Amino acid sequence: MDYADKEEFLKEFGEDYGYPNGPKSIDQIRATEFKRLENGTVYLDHAGATLYSELQMEAIFRDFTTNVYGNPPNCKSLIHILDSQSDISLATCDIVRAAREQVLDYFNASMKDYKCIFTSGATAALKLVGEAFPWSHQSSYMYTMENHNSVLGIRDHVYPLAISRYALSQGAAAFAIDVEEAVDNDGLSEGLVTSTKISLHPIQRRKGASFPERDPAGDAYNLFAFPSECNFSGSRFNLDLVNIMKKNPERILEISPFSKGRWMVLIDAAKGCVTQPPDLSKYPVDFVVMSFYKIFGYPTGLGALIMRNDAAKLLKNTYFSGGTVAASIADIDFVKRRQGVEELFEDGSASFLSIASIRHGFNLINSLTVPAICRHIASLGMYVRKVLLSLRHENGADVCTIYATYTSEVSYHDTGSMVSFNLKRPDGSWFGYREVEKLASLSGIQLRTGCFCNPGACAKYLGLSHSDLLSNIEAGHVCWDDNDIIHGKPTGAIRVSFGYMSTFEDAKKFIDFIRNSFVSFPNKSANGNLSRGGSSHFSPEGIRMVMQFVILLYLASDLFRISGMERWLSVSKYVIKFITVYPIKSCAGFSVERWPLCSTGLLHDREWLLKSQTGEILTQKKVPEMCLISTYIDLNQEILVVKSPRCRDELPINLKPDSYNGGIDEIDLYGQRYEVLGYADEVNLWFSKAIGRPCSLLQCFSPKFRVCLNKRGDTVMCRDLESRLNFTNEAQFLLVSEESVSDLNSKLSSKADTRKGIDGVTVKVNPMRFRPNLVVSGGEPYAEDRWRNLKIGGCNRCQMINFTHKDGQVQKSKEPLATLASYRRLKGKILFGILLRYDITELDTDSYLEVGQEVHVNPE
Repeated sequence: MDYADKEEFLKEFGEDYGYPNGPKSIDQIRATEFKRLENGTVYLDHAGATLYSELQMEAIFRDFTTNVYGNPPNCKSLIHILDSQSDISLATCDIVRAAREQVLDYFNASMKDYKCIFTSGATAALKLVGEAFPWSHQSSYMYTMENHNSVLGIRDHVYPLAISRYALSQGAAAFAIDVEEAVDNDGLSEGLVTSTKISLHPIQRRKGASFPERDPAGDAYNLFAFPSECNFSGSRFNLDLVNIMKKNPERILEISPFSKGRWMVLIDAAKGCVTQPPDLSKYPVDFVVMSFYKIFGYPTGLGALIMRNDAAKLLKNTYFSGGTVAASIADIDFVKRRQGVEELFEDGSASFLSIASIRHGFNLINSLTVPAICRHIASLGMYVRKVLLSLRHENGADVCTIYATYTSEVSYHDTGSMVSFNLKRPDGSWFGYREVEKLASLSGIQLRTGCFCNPGACAKYLGLSHSDLLSNIEAGHVCWDDNDIIHGKPTGAIRVSFGYMSTFEDAKKFIDFIRNSFVSFPNKSANGNLSRGGSSHFSPEGIRMVMQFVILLYLASDLFRISGMERWLSVSKYVIKFITVYPIKSCAGFSVERWPLCSTGLLHDREWLLKSQTGEILTQKKVPEMCLISTYIDLNQEILVVKSPRCRDELPINLKPDSYNGGIDEIDLYGQRYEVLGYADEVNLWFSKAIGRPCSLLQCFSPKFRVCLNKRGDTVMCRDLESRLNFTNEAQFLLVSEESVSDLNSKLSSKADTRKGIDGVTVKVNPMRFRPNLVVSGGEPYAEDRWRNLKIGGCNRCQMINFTHKDGQVQKSKEPLATLASYRRLKGKILFGILLRYDITELDTDSYLEVGQEVHVNPE
């Protein structure tokens, strides 16, 4: 850590950072309450879910192990409880009532004006309002572009023909708005908002729906929803909007017909209540929704709807359950509802244990105080924002684009706890946000990418038009996929967000990661270094994007041909050192001295795979225990033998065509369809025991049946039907060189922060960690990058190279991918080794590869 950087930071933010007047400093909090972060993890996704304190959890554990809590029936309101009820029910009811009071206190809400309804989360609270709101054909539902999907859901169910109680299906109009605020700069108003401008987006109405009688003009109820803090950009909305919409909606809606009727206001405070909960004594909001895990990490699955009493009288909950009725008769249509607000809307038993735990979270937050937390978090957000904006590539181009709308009058305390941004290369093209996320994970940094379930803000800040969005969907883009750049534009962003326990060291590690990984430096061509911003000799086809889970290992370049029809240059004497066959996808392979070739590559290579009961294709990154299954094929006896430390007996599998009895099926894998053979139950039971979950073994039956699929799943013709694959990702072979692996090991040993691996052993990578089919030796490191063709007297791998197994246990580290990413990355791909395919036109019935054969290369 550069202490000069921290000193500079403290000069600017020292009065606010670290709780200088609090009961504990930030360093004490981290040392005593978040010891689990001492392994170097940098958690920067507090907008998604903040972390619970270890002391908080200890207090909850003591509470639950020293007290008895039972189901508290009929005590949801504040009515007197009869003495005849059990002591346990009384105690639990007291806890629930006290929790309601604590929630209302957090929002400075009077118990005379507001009620607290516990829900399963903020989304459930929004759903409750949407379903129970008194919509009519005269109603309007207005919401800001910056709202979360859960708020957009109040608009209507996605299926027009379904029975729905939401806005559009009940005949209401729905429309999004943009809010622009002008700030008084005359020095007298101290930055108070003097004017608010609303821009309406197209009005939405449900066509063809049958509506009830129109309400008399002016008697309709309208709903305006906005977030107190945008979870995409961190921008905060001025709460004066509440008073304007409730008292004088014409002021901002002007002469619009939608200004008529009674306007009610809903605030989504799931993010904003962490540092600036709306003060309901100043702003008479009708509905506020929140989730507790956003504030203090635990419990999850519990939220609240804070509702004004007069608003509660308008909502109609049509469903009833045990806790919401005073009486019902089973065989006739008779129900008498309860009168209390909590009783009317809390269906079923309260989540009383979760409710009992929130007081320990509030105790922690109140000890630090919300204003101090706000100042602490804001200092970190402003620091990161300033440094990111200052970063420049070597050609002077900006590195970072930040998404936010702040006026010059906004202080850093009002800029929120998050920073959303995208990164650019020196030539102005974008780094994919998934590349940033995967590399951050390798560096021990947890952040969030995508649109964060906020499509309106995402489109607004990224400048995506309706045609852009529809084009992206047509191209196959959906939420949470890897399509981060389409038509040269990002489809989402990167977000880092801070919590009350975040430190300057967290922020500094993140900044250093961005500098080291994405800011360009002078182009290096020697010793395997690749330029991050320049052009490359690698073919776009050969390094096409195929991202999975963490960071995939992308292996250069074009799909090479083994052919005798070219003019060959023997620039060095390369020889085959190892040949490895992997019969079952993601399971261990076996080495051979000599092995036959066929139209799919090495005979029986990746010819089998394991499939879960749900149809998921299993791999090591999903089931690490698969690497413990060893395999061997005896060609003379025509059997595949598999072993596992979890199974007492080895399993022989007959390879003869007449031995299969499990039936024929079809599967889709990597955009291609295969016809496969199944096996008998005893085979599937053996593999289920070996990996610890139910599965079945499948064999590639007919490569001729292999067809390609487009992104919508439609069958189309492949461009190269002669290039046959079994269950490999991209190509028939992966080749690596011993010299390249040796150079990687030298870099691993020189990295001070990654020198020690699992159990304190120095990290050293064996070539077989990359699961290559061929290992060659005889040249310079990374010389294979420039090979165009090769003749041998004769793939793509993912995070499984970060797995090791020892004493029957599978362990995972960040290496060697983290080191490879530092010098072998090009446009989102980590390059190591080369992909090969067999030239089927040269196929001979007696073609073999042998250890010791010379490799003649045709360099670029």
